[in-house]
Amino acid sequence: MTKRDYYETLGVSRNATDDEIKKSYRRLAMKHHPDRNPDDKQSEETFKQVKEAYEVLSHPQKRAAYDQYGHNMPGGGFDGAGMGGVNFSDIFGDIFGDIFGGGRAGPQRGSDLRYNLDVTLENAVFGTTVELTIPVHAACEECSGSGARKGTSPVTCKDCEGYGQVRMQQGFFSVQQTCPTCRGKGKMILDPCPQCKGRGRRKQNKKSSVKIPPGVDTGDRIRLTNEGEAGEQGAPAGDLYVQINVKQHPIFERDGVNLHCEVPISFVTAAVGGELDVPTLNGKIKLKIPAETQSAKVFRLRGMGVPPVRGGGSGDLLCKVLVETPINLTPKQKELLKEFEKTMSVDNSHHSPRSSSWFNRVKKFFEEMKFRE
Repeated sequence: MTKRDYYETLGVSRNATDDEIKKSYRRLAMKHHPDRNPDDKQSEETFKQVKEAYEVLSHPQKRAAYDQYGHNMPGGGFDGAGMGGVNFSDIFGDIFGDIFGGGRAGPQRGSDLRYNLDVTLENAVFGTTVELTIPVHAACEECSGSGARKGTSPVTCKDCEGYGQVRMQQGFFSVQQTCPTCRGKGKMILDPCPQCKGRGRRKQNKKSSVKIPPGVDTGDRIRLTNEGEAGEQGAPAGDLYVQINVKQHPIFERDGVNLHCEVPISFVTAAVGGELDVPTLNGKIKLKIPAETQSAKVFRLRGMGVPPVRGGGSGDLLCKVLVETPINLTPKQKELLKEFEKTMSVDNSHHSPRSSSWFNRVKKFFEEMKFRE
């Protein structure tokens, strides 16, 4: 039977580099290996062809002879009796190293922590500094986080030589796994610290200072580097993430960089105008109410809102006035209001244009409804 071209078998061009040939071989070998395709004769045959092609093309002299003579090259190429000098354990060691995360392990970095912080609207707008007390695993002061008794040091693991991982050889497979002796740390503690029992960490309340910048809002997160849990045996600490929640304010409601508030006014003030004090986060300010102001009118006070957390001009304060209907009127007051209403009824459209317009639309609506019937 005619043999398939080796370059075609590996799916590479004839001028492919050694790295390209090796990369293609690794991919195909993993795909068609018998252990991954049990009872699949086609995959087994393909795997053998891939091995044979790689054995030749990975060897400079054999590749040169194959390029010149093809399958009639001196020596006949791969004889099937061995590995032909190919270090398959290295190849499959690389493959499984990629899968299982090869490389030096060592002590693990500390965990990140999250702290939910409630702040007032005033502190969110103007910024502040807050002192936090957080229960964490901090570095043991007795052994300075090493886990070893004071005056001693951890020693390099003899089994993994400090890498934290070892290779298990099975045939031509080399599987990389966590060192069972040091449990991936790469070091051994022969004389543990009596305070932390060799862990290098102890539970304690840690104080941290966090600066709240002006303009923060609910959902913002502040990162404090190395303020999280201490790492194992002197490894770097994790980070502390402070999650901001701005508490509800009794007067103002926030919308991005703008603030909103409702201001009740009497119907007399709304009709004839006037001035009143309105609150801002910077203190009181005079708000001029022009005559004939309607309920729900919004007045904008520029620059009285929230500064953007990333810089720029502050937002505005939006004051919505609500005309308040008087209650608990005395008989005299009721009589005066009725007299006032009589003076308004002479030409109501002149004094209440919106009311007149609305009633006209209602009248037209009913007339059209009657016509349809």
